Amino acid sequence: MSAPGPSPSRSSSGGPTWGDPTPGRPTPGRPTPGRPTPGRPTLGRRRFLALAATGAAALAASPVLAACTSTDGTEGPDPLIALARRARADAALVGAAIAADPRLTDRLDPLRAARTDHATALDREIQRLNPKAAPSAAPATAPPKADLAAVRTAVQDASREAQGLVAGIAVERVGLVAAITACCTTYAAVLA
Repeated sequence: MSAPGPSPSRSSSGGPTWGDPTPGRPTPGRPTPGRPTPGRPTLGRRRFLALAATGAAALAASPVLAACTSTDGTEGPDPLIALARRARADAALVGAAIAADPRLTDRLDPLRAARTDHATALDREIQRLNPKAAPSAAPATAPPKADLAAVRTAVQDASREAQGLVAGIAVERVGLVAAITACCTTYAAVLA
């Protein structure tokens, strides 16, 4: 009579070996499909795709991150001074547009307040790095044409100017300038 199960066979060394293991049960020393072998690193499809996506994102962001260099501001005049002057000029332009057409008060008054706040925040940032700097001067006169189209154009120009500065200013200032850019871009779209 024979016992059920695999029967022993002879190996090349002459010792007994057993047949195939029971299906579903791993054999010691033999890799199981779909499972990592201890001591041997594996890279599954999902892990590979996640790493590839992360690498692609890092490559795409590298020019932006390289542009955010920290400067000490000793190379010339503070670039935020021009932004502060423009913000004050925009606030004056909005005030003149409201004076010319009081029906625009509800639409433009929040923009005037925002541009005044921008000038104040920029002045604070300028003085933080250079306590001797004087606040930006108010514009001498409002432009001759103060209407909704002039306000929209001024805000679009302010957005482009601020956006152009982001790549060349110190990292700790990028948030402020980016917020001003976003605000001006939004107002330009709302006033369109």
